[in-house]
Amino acid sequence: MFARVRQWTVRAALMSLRAVALFVACSVVQVTLVRFVDPPATLTMLERARENFVTSGRVEWVDVEPVSLASLGPTVPRAFLASEDARFYLHHGFDWTAVCAAWRSNGEGRSLRGGSTLTQQVAKNVFLWQHRSWVRKALEAWYTFLLELLLPKDRILELYLNVAETGPMVFGVEAGARRHFQRSASELSAEQAGRLAGVLPDPRRRSVRGAAASARAAFIAANPAPLPGDPAFDRIRAAFLAEPGWRACRP
Repeated sequence: MFARVRQWTVRAALMSLRAVALFVACSVVQVTLVRFVDPPATLTMLERARENFVTSGRVEWVDVEPVSLASLGPTVPRAFLASEDARFYLHHGFDWTAVCAAWRSNGEGRSLRGGSTLTQQVAKNVFLWQHRSWVRKALEAWYTFLLELLLPKDRILELYLNVAETGPMVFGVEAGARRHFQRSASELSAEQAGRLAGVLPDPRRRSVRGAAASARAAFIAANPAPLPGDPAFDRIRAAFLAEPGWRACRP
């Protein structure tokens, strides 16, 4: 009897190891592919198309137009970085200072705040689903690690700008710019780019001309995100590296 139990235990352990190895291999292939190819669809896009069918009875695909980061110029990327993750070019996928600040704020009973970086949002938006759970957060952390390991920062930002939801059934900054401003994203003014970024994190309900987007655009204009090559970038990076990081979570 004990020999049989041991045999089944070893077999279960081997099956688990094979499953983990298969998952690791598949996820590495996934992330490697998006370094070179824009994802034709994401789970969020499929979910929005399904919701639209349920409410309207019409079969429609989402509006999405991938563009290269180089074609956008600095205005739109800087606006979205200022809105979502101004320290994107400083961290390696996890901004531990922001995570610790969010943890302390939520633990003290103040309004909930998040510490997700732009890379974490790419992991969620490209590979995973929107519903929050501990399983999704664990997978998000794994994909975040792979993205930072296998992709250049510029490609991660490009992916984000191409899959971020920017309106009802609208994904990416190019489709969002054409829907809201009837022009290409590369032609947006700084204020328009700020308003487009300002519809986040509720792009299906916020309007680019609404009060929330207007307030966010003002914040973006007053707090520009640093980009590599900016005169003060090295000084800002040095200050970031001097922060306690994860040690800030200590009691």
